[in-house]
Amino acid sequence: MSTQIMDIRKIMDLLPHRFPFLLVDRVIEFKEDEYIVAIKNVTINEPYFQGHFPDYPVMPGVLIVEALAQTGGLLVINSIQEIPGNKIFLFSGIEKVRFRRPVYPGDQLRLKAYYIRHKMNIWKMKAEAWVGDVLTTDGILTAALVDREG
Repeated sequence: MSTQIMDIRKIMDLLPHRFPFLLVDRVIEFKEDEYIVAIKNVTINEPYFQGHFPDYPVMPGVLIVEALAQTGGLLVINSIQEIPGNKIFLFSGIEKVRFRRPVYPGDQLRLKAYYIRHKMNIWKMKAEAWVGDVLTTDGILTAALVDREG
């Protein structure tokens, strides 16, 4: 098994996202063309907790899905080694996503993406978010390598 650990500097080299939208803090496992496991530390300092919800802070489900998509992006980018400069990897689909438990400040999300298949520039992955041994979110994500516009 090939294990590779990526810190935030390496993640920032690979993903175009930045604060407040970079939602992966560290990669703790990676096996090319198979799977990746990443971490998102959820803190009360996240800007979205000001409005979601002030008296009952819960991480928005759409941001959990985005964190999973970023994790899947890291799986693909590391599996294909290099994305040409005129291309960008974009989230393109969601299937069967289920939110099974809320995510709160203080939780550490373990984000997992598993390679299902790809054809040409379309990649499909199974994705899961865990807090400890509890599954919080799961579904199927699709992403595409497309031309940068502009």
